[in-house]
Amino acid sequence: STVKLPVAVLALQRLNELKGKGITSNTTMITEAEYSGQTEVYKDTTAPGGKPTIGHYIKKILLTSDNDAFNRIYEFLGQKYINRNLYKSGYSNAQVLHRLDIFLSEDENRHTNPVKFLDKNNTVLYSQPLVFNKTKYVLRNDSLGKAHYKGDELIDSPMNFSKKNRIGLEDMHNILRSLIFPNSVPANQRFDISHEDYKFIYQYMSQYPSETMYPQYDTSVYYDAYVKFLLHGLNKEPLPKNIRIFNKVGDAYGQMIDVAYVVDLDKKIEFFLSAAINCNTDGILNDDKYDYGTIGYPFMKNLGKTIYDLEAGRKRLHLPDLSSFKISYDKQ
Repeated sequence: STVKLPVAVLALQRLNELKGKGITSNTTMITEAEYSGQTEVYKDTTAPGGKPTIGHYIKKILLTSDNDAFNRIYEFLGQKYINRNLYKSGYSNAQVLHRLDIFLSEDENRHTNPVKFLDKNNTVLYSQPLVFNKTKYVLRNDSLGKAHYKGDELIDSPMNFSKKNRIGLEDMHNILRSLIFPNSVPANQRFDISHEDYKFIYQYMSQYPSETMYPQYDTSVYYDAYVKFLLHGLNKEPLPKNIRIFNKVGDAYGQMIDVAYVVDLDKKIEFFLSAAINCNTDGILNDDKYDYGTIGYPFMKNLGKTIYDLEAGRKRLHLPDLSSFKISYDKQ
């Protein structure tokens, strides 16, 4: 799921490339279906006005790590655009090869849906046809675990991840750093997005579901710490407003990841912290027996608290300027 962050930001970059067409992140985007495995989208009942937009998809990715929202942005950008831009930015080991939470063939994932952007009168501003990515990527030999289930059958060998999405923890750490402090990284590692785009990302990366107008989340399910593993773990109580976490989490196949920039606006504390932990003690994948609750969440909570406490007790010659991270959220 961590790959959703750079893909979401690349969507804003692509919109900037298309701004001459009169398109913004709030322009209606309809998704059509012309190939095996594809599905169409003409409305989004979670959005204000019921219309699907890139901006609303990005909100859902950042607020709750929504898989369908990622898939729609993947389809808008296409496999080639995503991987070419990650490679150009120096993330040569990253590969984004498939949609999430649906099982399609390699060929189906290389084909991405036609999309159209419409103005308020439903006039087409920009039309993008069905796209097929012919690029051949470096063959990998990635595997995980000691055994795995394929359907109901237990296969006594590691699970092959060679055709799965891949991005390293260090790369994700650097991607987040490039978003929080773009001037601290080489020019080729910066995303070509606007000042308003950065503000948009900061808001929805740190906003809680309970502070959100659209989508209207059930906060008993999407509690404040739903995608805030570090520092908070499985805490389902309302979180303090002065501590904000700008981050992207991921958990799948017994692996738990959080890549975060943490600020305490009252105490003038800031730090980056990225962590990954294996929560699959039996080594068997696809058995739905992972140890997130007993290993992953407690580890992330305690690690975050340990670093926070160290930073809180450290004397500083210079206090950070956190004004960029004092944000007016949808609900105060």
